[in-house]
Amino acid sequence: MNEWLVVAGAFLAAFVSGAAGFGGALLLLPVLTAVVGPAQAVPLLTVAQMIGNLARAGLGWTQIRWRAVGMFLLGAVPGGLLGAYSFVRLPAGAAGRIIGAVLLVLLVLRRRFLAVQPRGTVWLVAGGGLTGFLSGVAGSAGPLGAAVFHALGLPPVSYVASEAASALGMHAAKFLVYRRFVALPPEFWRLALAMGAAMVLGTWLAKRTLERLSPVRFRQAVTLLLAVLALVLLVRG
Repeated sequence: MNEWLVVAGAFLAAFVSGAAGFGGALLLLPVLTAVVGPAQAVPLLTVAQMIGNLARAGLGWTQIRWRAVGMFLLGAVPGGLLGAYSFVRLPAGAAGRIIGAVLLVLLVLRRRFLAVQPRGTVWLVAGGGLTGFLSGVAGSAGPLGAAVFHALGLPPVSYVASEAASALGMHAAKFLVYRRFVALPPEFWRLALAMGAAMVLGTWLAKRTLERLSPVRFRQAVTLLLAVLALVLLVRG
């Protein structure tokens, strides 16, 4: 039953992300934490995101801006490795609270961060480093990574594919650390693959069915839900 709940959560998270433009991984993370615990939640989310980002990058492969992806990964890979190593060194009771705190910080800073639109190599490398570190510690920092690539003014397909390619490299680097220091039983891989498939399906379905909904109200509802879940994690750990 718990595995089906996680797969359903992965589908819903991708559905929300496809409709609202953000928040899918952050919405799924508290669900994973409640079902499998913080120690397994972040690695599990990382694998699922690798599958989902691989699909998005593949769909827009010819329009990926590889130079921007490379500059982002110059910061994101070491940042992700450092964040992942920090995560595996955390006491068991602290992981859930760290995840909740990062969720709240991302929600508070999201609009202000998206309003800043600098460009250039320094922006890409620094933004990648911060995104990678927070993603390594808490499993996802999607709004920050999205803002970095949004500032480049890319066409829609190029933006989605380039951001997905950079996220794929970042998550792969993080997972090397998780696999080295966190015990991952066979059940982990089965659930991760099922989640990845559900996220691909949810993203595709969201684009086809939610275009008529008010994006403003939908984002407000998702933001409120994320805030509540983050507070629960902070209290319960």
